[in-house]
Amino acid sequence: MNEYQFTQDWFHWAPEVWQQLIPLLPNRDNFLEIGSFEGRSTVWITENMASETAYIDCIDTWEGGEEHGAEDMSAVEKRFDYNINLAMEKHQAVEITKYKGTSRLVLSKIYSEASHPEDILGWYDFIYIDGSHIAKDVLTDACMAWPLLKPTGVMVFDDYVWGPSRDILHRPKLAIDAFMNIFAEEVEIVHVGYQMVIRKRGA
Repeated sequence: MNEYQFTQDWFHWAPEVWQQLIPLLPNRDNFLEIGSFEGRSTVWITENMASETAYIDCIDTWEGGEEHGAEDMSAVEKRFDYNINLAMEKHQAVEITKYKGTSRLVLSKIYSEASHPEDILGWYDFIYIDGSHIAKDVLTDACMAWPLLKPTGVMVFDDYVWGPSRDILHRPKLAIDAFMNIFAEEVEIVHVGYQMVIRKRGA
């Protein structure tokens, strides 16, 4: 296995922004990704952002959403598995965990399996939300993931300005704006563009 297998590149413009986020992270040890597809962003985190002994948790149903059309999601999942295995071969001390299921159920499991609340609250240095594009799902993901982010940790929402011709309830912007308003006292805006990048204020 020498080369990663990617058929889509919805990430090529993100590294320029993400590179600037690295100095902002409290640590570079724990990462959460909601929506992984073929693993392109996971690989970038592994190779550029994560420490040599980082943990990266990836959540996806690999069933696709409204935006994926007739995409063969079983083939997408196989490419994810291949790419992640290759990334871990190249970076053997990095641990990447695949969680297959809805983010709601997987995040609930992460909460429930913690022996003590302090074991998981404020665990992640970086959270990337790029799962369902339906507004209610995006808001649910953000609200459930936020307590898991460390103070001064970074959260990135993808597709902030995606699909302007689509129904407002079927794109992320409404949810992201609602989250920003509700959690305004805890949020510092870092970047606004195709992605919305925020940082949790320090304790």
